[in-house]
Amino acid sequence: ATPADTDEFLISDAGTIKRIDYSYIKASNTPAFHAFKSGNTNISSGSDVKIGFDTELFDSDSKYDNSTNYRFTPGVAGKYLVYGQVNASNSSGEEYQYGAILLYKNGSELSRNAIDFNNNSTGKSNQIIQAISMIVDFDTDDYVEMYVKASVGSGTPSIAGDSSASPTFFGAYKIIGA
Repeated sequence: ATPADTDEFLISDAGTIKRIDYSYIKASNTPAFHAFKSGNTNISSGSDVKIGFDTELFDSDSKYDNSTNYRFTPGVAGKYLVYGQVNASNSSGEEYQYGAILLYKNGSELSRNAIDFNNNSTGKSNQIIQAISMIVDFDTDDYVEMYVKASVGSGTPSIAGDSSASPTFFGAYKIIGA
């Protein structure tokens, strides 16, 4: 059986016997979560729009808010791998001019992955799929959110969602403690 966090092990430190709690030596990639969009959502063209990832595949420590703020607040300091993907299309079939996926930390933009179709010599697209991932340092009260920005000449950008295998998702997990 897995030891409890407060179970102790004896170790020898240059001949001095010491006790250490299991919680200090166990491997743990928590808190962790993975959430996705369960349905399509129209968004405003040209604006940074927070994505409401409303369905949790898992949330190890109940640190992701999937109903109000749509943010991950791990509450445990450390380095985390944060990742996400957005699948967007345009309702009119009109081509995208610009598309970006953005990570926000504590309400400010942290990172952006963008495609500017206006400068694309091979043409434009009426659907974009973009992904982002990065290692982020968190303290005990930091939070992270995912946004999207899509600009179209006409029509309404839409974020794709699906109740079983969503092409639009967001997640994070701890990789290194504080």
